[in-house]
Amino acid sequence: MKTISASRVNERLTAGETLNIIEVREVAEVKSGRIPTSIHLPLGLLEFRMNELDKKKEYIVVCQSGGRSSQAVKFLDYQGLNVTNMDGGMLAWEGKVD
Repeated sequence: MKTISASRVNERLTAGETLNIIEVREVAEVKSGRIPTSIHLPLGLLEFRMNELDKKKEYIVVCQSGGRSSQAVKFLDYQGLNVTNMDGGMLAWEGKVD
């Protein structure tokens, strides 16, 4: 499984890079803030909404601490998507939040 650090994601965003970030936390958790430009697809709905994702794009998957996002990455990778898990999740995030 591919992984990326939260600090590296923040560096890339700060440098102006456009990243496709999938937020898999639940609605109540996302209310506390999420990475700007991320799309919210709760883990429980991922299977039903994965048709919204483009197999030609690379995605970074985020949750609270990295556990649920690693499950999502395994599932989406099996479905043929290019996905990377953000280590440490939002607990490791030090960048801006919406």
